[in-house]
Amino acid sequence: MVPFDWSAFATGLPFTLVAVVVVLGVTFAIALRVGKHAVVDITWGLGFAVIAVTAYVAAGALDAGDRTRGLLVTVLTVIWGVRLATHIALRSRGHGEDPRYEELMSKAPGHPHAYAFTRVYLTQGAVMWFVSLPVQVAVFATPGLGVLAWVGVAVWVIGFAFETIGDYQLTRFRNDPDSKGKVLDTGFWRYTRHPNYFGDACVWWGLSLIAFSAWPGILTILSPVAMTWLLAKGTGKPLLEKDIASRRPGYADYVRHTSGFFPLPPKRSNA
Repeated sequence: MVPFDWSAFATGLPFTLVAVVVVLGVTFAIALRVGKHAVVDITWGLGFAVIAVTAYVAAGALDAGDRTRGLLVTVLTVIWGVRLATHIALRSRGHGEDPRYEELMSKAPGHPHAYAFTRVYLTQGAVMWFVSLPVQVAVFATPGLGVLAWVGVAVWVIGFAFETIGDYQLTRFRNDPDSKGKVLDTGFWRYTRHPNYFGDACVWWGLSLIAFSAWPGILTILSPVAMTWLLAKGTGKPLLEKDIASRRPGYADYVRHTSGFFPLPPKRSNA
């Protein structure tokens, strides 16, 4: 087993922590300036990109890790993060505050912005840093790329395709005036109610497999597990579906026939 440079890795961790603090601090300042905390959603993808680049630069400065593996995992993370941030920015352009954050601040026991900072920004920063651990470990890992790493790249490609194409199909559907009150049940949305969330999970399992292919990447397995749980059971799918049936009458039937997360053939009607 090729030894892992724990000293170099430990030296790099404070830099990624500082990167998270800076990114979210700037985001909070922008949110106060524009008057909406929804901008933090844009930072979600960008934050991971910044962490990956910071870890890669730190590993290079400390002469640690295999540069090919480090560059690969960094590039894939940046592509995913920038694409997601751009999509969310375009989707939210011209809109006011997200109802989720309005509801949150309306329940604040003290100053609403301070409450939002502790409940949203600090929480997001902690989750972001924890989920990114496979990427951080991967850039410091010494062995070259093996079969499992390329399996991870393949899983990443599948996830990125699901997320990107799913978002495109949904955007096109929302921009069609004839779709008002209807449910998108074609394309990837025929097989899963959340192809973008499924794709997101695959992206992080793909990045994690690249990390798992070298010691001690497997120790970060809880990171992709946490991301998958958030998307399928936490703040992703359940929160999005909470009141959608009241706005789209056909959604209840769509739920009965369509997988909630993992793509599966639609269930046949009993009729």
